[in-house]
Amino acid sequence: MKSQELIDKDVFVEGMRVGKIKALLIDPEEWKVTHLEIEMTKEAAEQILGATPALTKTVRNTLAISALEKGAACCTSSGVDIKVSKAQLHIYLRPV
Repeated sequence: MKSQELIDKDVFVEGMRVGKIKALLIDPEEWKVTHLEIEMTKEAAEQILGATPALTKTVRNTLAISALEKGAACCTSSGVDIKVSKAQLHIYLRPV
């Protein structure tokens, strides 16, 4: 899969749209993708992070790829599915 195929893909957890992928973060020592930068929806930021974003500000977080299924199982035609539960998702997110 090419990196540009992931950019702007929707991200889902338990059927809820969490946001869109905006960037891939790479560990320069290992040359591996370690995180996805996610622009979260307002609803996801409120439900998962307990944050109320300002009207003009978007919430961006990095998502550890360990939250995803390995291989093609995570990537569908509609977007990327997260394997962890909505209740656990905050563990895998960090502010940008």
